[in-house]
Amino acid sequence: MILAIVAVILGLAVLVWSADKFVDGAVGIAEFCGMSTLLIGMVIVGFGTSAPELTVSVISASQGNPELALGNAYGSNIANIALILGATALISPILMQRSVIRGDLPILIAVSILSIILVWDGSVVRWNGILLLVVFVAVMGYNTWRELKKAKESSATLQDEGEAIQKNSLGKSILWLVLGLLLLVASSRALVWGAVEIARTLGVSDLLIGLTIVAIGTSLPELASSIAAARKGENDLALGNIIGSNLFNTLAVVGLAATISPMDEIESAVTSRDMPLMTALTVALIVLGFRRKGDGRLNRIAGGILLAVYVGYLALLVTQAAH
Repeated sequence: MILAIVAVILGLAVLVWSADKFVDGAVGIAEFCGMSTLLIGMVIVGFGTSAPELTVSVISASQGNPELALGNAYGSNIANIALILGATALISPILMQRSVIRGDLPILIAVSILSIILVWDGSVVRWNGILLLVVFVAVMGYNTWRELKKAKESSATLQDEGEAIQKNSLGKSILWLVLGLLLLVASSRALVWGAVEIARTLGVSDLLIGLTIVAIGTSLPELASSIAAARKGENDLALGNIIGSNLFNTLAVVGLAATISPMDEIESAVTSRDMPLMTALTVALIVLGFRRKGDGRLNRIAGGILLAVYVGYLALLVTQAAH
């Protein structure tokens, strides 16, 4: 019990510190390479913070439990939008570029609808997994090309920086990015382990632990890095993190799991409850953040609505599991 309490305290402290350094590293690399923080958030931060989901999904699929990978991916997507963006917007309202509202979010909605179509018959066969992986490569390739083109057009005046300073800055940024990511994943694992041990000691059921602590625990890297980015005013990084992570989970994680071990029979709740909610939450981001003129904005009211949806979702899970 004492060891578990220490793990929670140290895990939380390291999580906060490493998230801060991880964001610093990501922003530094973006500035050095002339890339937008949105692109860095989608590619590096989004993929990096999805490492726990990918690890869990690959292991579960290779061990013959691909359904766990499916639930992990879609459950994390719901937590990413409702819990993480909700909590981040409550702490610091998030600005949303028009390009995100009109481009990236519609792409994420289209990807979610594609997933629903593939899973609608209650199975995900190997060719479905391969198709998802192909779409993943195409979407990320398009997003990378678009953002690099945009960055090239807007950074023509920023070329006379001291090369020695830049090299030193790049090396330091890469160090913080890698070290921050490793510590993010490790500290989130320690925090989840400690919380589970404490909960079991207090007599909390394994079901409730799995639906709450473990589900939220795999999303802790995204939560910590998004809040740290919002606090530093890097709204694009926070939003890019969630968009990149959800694309990664929906296409790469599920696609890889299905390719390794096809899913012949999926619980109906996945298509009737989880996937529609995941898609509806993505649509809600556009609705809540849309402004007629200029960039969009997720304010504290929107953050509160998203958090309330997540609390309601957890309550529904617990209620259904109890019957």
